[in-house]
Amino acid sequence: MNRLKHFFASLYLKQRTYLSLLLVIGFFLLSFFFPGLFEIAIGLFFLCCALVLVDILVLYLPGNAIQVERDIADRLSNGEENPVSLLVRSNYPLKMQLDVIDELPFQLQERNFNWKTSIDVNGTTKYNYMLRPVERGEYKFGYVNVYVNSFLGLVKRRFLTAGQRTIKVYPAFQQLKQLGFKGANNLLQDSGAHRHKVMGFSMEYDHIKEYVQGDDIRALNYKASARRGHLMVNSYTEEKSQQVYCVIDKSRNMRMPFNGLTLLDYAINASLIFSNTAINKGDKAGLITFSDQQPEWLKASNRKVQMNAILEKLYAQGTTWLESDYEKLVSGLRKNISQRSLLILFTNFESVSNLQRQIAYLRTLAKYHLLMVVFFENTELKSVSERPAENIEGIYTQVIAQKMMHDKKLIQKELAKYGILSLLTAPASLTVNLINRYLDLKQRRVI
Repeated sequence: MNRLKHFFASLYLKQRTYLSLLLVIGFFLLSFFFPGLFEIAIGLFFLCCALVLVDILVLYLPGNAIQVERDIADRLSNGEENPVSLLVRSNYPLKMQLDVIDELPFQLQERNFNWKTSIDVNGTTKYNYMLRPVERGEYKFGYVNVYVNSFLGLVKRRFLTAGQRTIKVYPAFQQLKQLGFKGANNLLQDSGAHRHKVMGFSMEYDHIKEYVQGDDIRALNYKASARRGHLMVNSYTEEKSQQVYCVIDKSRNMRMPFNGLTLLDYAINASLIFSNTAINKGDKAGLITFSDQQPEWLKASNRKVQMNAILEKLYAQGTTWLESDYEKLVSGLRKNISQRSLLILFTNFESVSNLQRQIAYLRTLAKYHLLMVVFFENTELKSVSERPAENIEGIYTQVIAQKMMHDKKLIQKELAKYGILSLLTAPASLTVNLINRYLDLKQRRVI
């Protein structure tokens, strides 16, 4: 009984079959007026049934005639292109036509996946495609549906293959692999960012050496030069093991989407890459996320397992519909971090009044730590402000957009007035701009 049910569930008649039956019905109708056509109609009917039966036998006599393997990584990278491939094997003794439909996770909102191809006798064929998830979490892949038909094209058979599978989507860890192979500076240079020249000059003394052309003359040691009779310079090493924390705001301000990703996702992806860079530079990277509840902490460290801990911590983060409680953040920082650290605060202020509500808490943080506030340009407003106005309504819209963009500049000036560093950046350029700024602070010995 189950076999019969499975047979009918996998059997589909194609359009060609219905057209053939429609033609036979037409001959039957005409036979009422032209009796000589009745025998032709009977013959066409049995011929159609015979061809359908032959097509069914061709499709169903081989047992496990189609196998499909879905090649996909155990975890996907959020906001990036992830490769997926489908490998189809055929055990049919004839060349077959295939319609392949992969049941993709609902988060991707991809409902038109249909790969049409042909496969040779006992052959294989492969299809590669890319997936770009824009949400973190679990993605459930369904079956791969393969519809097979022969050269007759009267019947098609469905195979359910590759099985269901759940894949986790993590923050943009693919860039971590690029950093591992290419190095942070090379990645920045390839991205079009300015490459800072780090001279290794800081307040941490190392040794005295002879002067060679290209050494910084500010490091000349006059006493040693007088004793030796030629120029000697102090050699310094770059300061390391400093604490760096990414502080991520999870309030409703971070729900705004750009190019499919929310501001929170941009901040999470940038935090992951930035933490990897900081650890490679010898500093200790940590993570703080906060909303209206008590902040969540991951103590700064430069151990090898720290990046996995940061990745797992960032994986489960989500925004809320409430405003963040900066008072709880400040009290938690004062209680848990005694050493002066670099705090990278990812948030978004749309107006000066929005900033004024939190400025007292930001000033408190800046009193004990080096604070840099990272907030975002509204790229949609920029495109609106640059679009030519065609009527009064367009002029009004353009002026409002320009005012809102100007407010972002005022926020920067307000932060600078209290000695708070700031970084105003487009969401897509966040990672490169942030790492560049960090390297600049290291070079200028601010941290």
